[in-house]
Amino acid sequence: MNRDHAIGLLDSGVGGLTVVREIFTQLPAERIVYFGDTARMPYGPRPHSEVRDFARQIIRFLTTQDVKLVIVACNSATAAGLPYYQGEYDLPVIGVIEPGVRAAVRHTKTKRIGVIGTQGTIASNAYEQLIKHYAPEVEVFSQACPLFVLLVENELVDTPEALCVAETYLRPLKDAGVDTLILGCTHYPLMSHVIARVMGPEVKLISSAEETAREAHCILQKMDLQQTKTTTGLRHRFFVSGPPAGFVRIGRKLLELEIEAYQVLLP
Repeated sequence: MNRDHAIGLLDSGVGGLTVVREIFTQLPAERIVYFGDTARMPYGPRPHSEVRDFARQIIRFLTTQDVKLVIVACNSATAAGLPYYQGEYDLPVIGVIEPGVRAAVRHTKTKRIGVIGTQGTIASNAYEQLIKHYAPEVEVFSQACPLFVLLVENELVDTPEALCVAETYLRPLKDAGVDTLILGCTHYPLMSHVIARVMGPEVKLISSAEETAREAHCILQKMDLQQTKTTTGLRHRFFVSGPPAGFVRIGRKLLELEIEAYQVLLP
């Protein structure tokens, strides 16, 4: 590993691009290698053992791309096996759950935190356990929102149906009086305006993207691997397991960058 190597990220689809966007802001000199497993998304309904295998395959691929740090930019894959990935590779591997938890615990005033995520993430109780670790007095209210990922991936966020789905999913959390809501899936910030409309202005939405990028920054500094030379026209690389067109269309809009994506068939 050296400073010129890239930061690798993986997700089931486009959701992890919210973390990429934050890295562009906090670490503008760093190159990105991103893998979206669009052929096998969504990860949420799949067994943890299967998601772990998918993540291992992708990390193995990323290590062939000269990366110095891997971000598991997917809550389902993080919940399914972050310690496994960390134990298998010499380079640092971080997830997106703990950074979001720390931000939520800092923010809540009423000690009532809501968590939304995929079925797999919610069923794992990863957020609740970690919140209780940092703040035992906090009440946690969790809700699986499986259709949110499909709404984002199919570009249906700004539709009446999306608002109806959000109102149905979020009603129990609104009734519970949470003052902080963790968006426990990296796809969810892409429909944060819909979620905010339902929850109201008094509820703080927590996206782990900012905190995850900050953690990556700290790790690279500590390991003396942070790229400090700002170079114009950085050659970021984006890979997908499915057809690239939809990913590219969403990615260009989200990142405000002319990106290309290449399909890779994993074994």
